[in-house]
Amino acid sequence: MAAPAVSLKNLDRHFLGVERSLTGRAWRERLDGRGSARALAIAQRYGVDELLARIIAGRDVDVDQVDSFLDPTIKRLMPDPYTLTDMEAAATRIADGITRGESIAIFGDYDVDGATASALLSRYLRHCGLDPIIHIPDRIFEGYGPNVDAIRSFAERGVKLLVSVIAESQALSHLPRPKDAVSKQW
Repeated sequence: MAAPAVSLKNLDRHFLGVERSLTGRAWRERLDGRGSARALAIAQRYGVDELLARIIAGRDVDVDQVDSFLDPTIKRLMPDPYTLTDMEAAATRIADGITRGESIAIFGDYDVDGATASALLSRYLRHCGLDPIIHIPDRIFEGYGPNVDAIRSFAERGVKLLVSVIAESQALSHLPRPKDAVSKQW
């Protein structure tokens, strides 16, 4: 069912007829001709009020994206994780580790993203029947990020897969390659 046509008034002088706001300023039109046309299309297609259509158009929302804008979901707002370098290989390796029942260690951090990522991954792995080892380094004694001693400790405890959930790109740059630091089994 088509929405009735909505007329957007051409108010050359004052937007919505407001000559003076509480601060004494006149309201001026902010949409150009294309923006006004987009607002009209939004109002007609979606049956929304003219003012709402103008706000949406003013935020550069495409006419075809209005539903997503007005009814956002977390899934639609999240970026595609596969745009991260080597994400597919990492996901496949973790899935293989779960399937094989390997011992998995999570190297986290005590900041909010590191603690949250450690908890979420741990919860998922436990749901899959594994009992992951979580390590949050002590910044005073171990420094920041993964370190050789912690990795050796994981190897001694039979860990086959180490997942670092530290978001900073430089967190791993100081480490030698695992096979050089620990043993050939890594």
